Amino acid sequence: MNRTLKSHKIINDPVYGFINIPSELIFAVIDHPYFQRLRRIKQLGLTDMVYPGALHTRFHHAIGAMHLMSITLDQLRNKGIEISEEEYEAALLAILLHDIGHGPFSHALESILLKGLHHEAISLLFFDALNKQFHGQLSLARKIFVGSYERKFFHQLVSSQLDIDRLDYLQRDCFFTGVSEGTIGADRIIKMMTIVNDQVVIEEKGIYSIENFLSARRLMYWQVYLHKTTVCAEKMLINLILRARELKNAGINLPGSEELLLFLEKDPSNDPKEGQKDWLNDFSQMDDFDVWGAIKLWKNEEDFVLREISHMFLTRNLFKIHLGNQPFSAEEIRHMKRKVQSKHSFSNQDMEYFFSSGEISNYGYLAKDKIWILTKKGEVMDVAMAADLPNIKAMSKIVKKYYACHAKNLTLR
Repeated sequence: MNRTLKSHKIINDPVYGFINIPSELIFAVIDHPYFQRLRRIKQLGLTDMVYPGALHTRFHHAIGAMHLMSITLDQLRNKGIEISEEEYEAALLAILLHDIGHGPFSHALESILLKGLHHEAISLLFFDALNKQFHGQLSLARKIFVGSYERKFFHQLVSSQLDIDRLDYLQRDCFFTGVSEGTIGADRIIKMMTIVNDQVVIEEKGIYSIENFLSARRLMYWQVYLHKTTVCAEKMLINLILRARELKNAGINLPGSEELLLFLEKDPSNDPKEGQKDWLNDFSQMDDFDVWGAIKLWKNEEDFVLREISHMFLTRNLFKIHLGNQPFSAEEIRHMKRKVQSKHSFSNQDMEYFFSSGEISNYGYLAKDKIWILTKKGEVMDVAMAADLPNIKAMSKIVKKYYACHAKNLTLR
């Protein structure tokens, strides 16, 4: 089937320059309301509270990942890997739609608005809905997305420890935050990719680019994704939504969009009376603006918790956070709570929303999901064993940090 665009469509991307949209089907998917919603979901959630430039969206990222996938497939073809036109288009669609299941504020509210449903599971539901609307034209892309297609390397390019998703978001997040430590040589990594025994491997001369990639990802997690200010802002948002849900379940009317209030009142995905199509359509109407709009309305509500946390968000009066390499003891937690409570006279019930504690973790390289190196002798081995790279071996260790965060200067209006 000839799916070449009748008129040449391009998108001007700040990271890569001009990006071509190679087929009518891909353009139609991008133009679909399900996908256009990603324009209204920021890639990094509340990270702009720390890095003001981090305002790029899931839409940016999905288009960029599609572009890198096309470059990767072209490189593989140049190395003699047979990839049909159907496989080429399906791989682009699989990476294009890999994040379509994200809801408002992405990971921050993922387990709050829909309990027990990871964004990848919701992405699959969107895949099925779109495939039905496009009369089965996304069937191969769906197989690649879930890993059921017989040529497994396509799925590895979509989801693995060295996938196209990570190559784009590291470059893009580095660009928009200005954190230069996250710079990676994505072009060189792609040029060094090849396929051996239906498996993505990196030619040995690209091994140092892989080391840099893993180091950059680890640094980006500590400096950007798990930045302490972002962590406490996300805990504030979670507590705010939990409080709103508690009030809704108590029969209190709250202002907000119809869809947000629906997901606050109940979890329709776990309600057998709710048809999947209905709740998925409601979910597809939600984005960051639903939450921000509610916050602007909730700042005037009678409920103390809802009013104060909403006002804190709008004035960037964020929780104060304490980080440590060891878990806080029960006595330390009690001491911090007493100190906060004595300053603000919180009730014990309200205190639960103005104080949070937990842990965050990070790793550079997950040994069970290996990155494979093709040596000059034709052997394929784990990158951690392919050369004398102690950094990679060290990055296999999961590092945990422990936090406690609490409200500081409340207005108490």
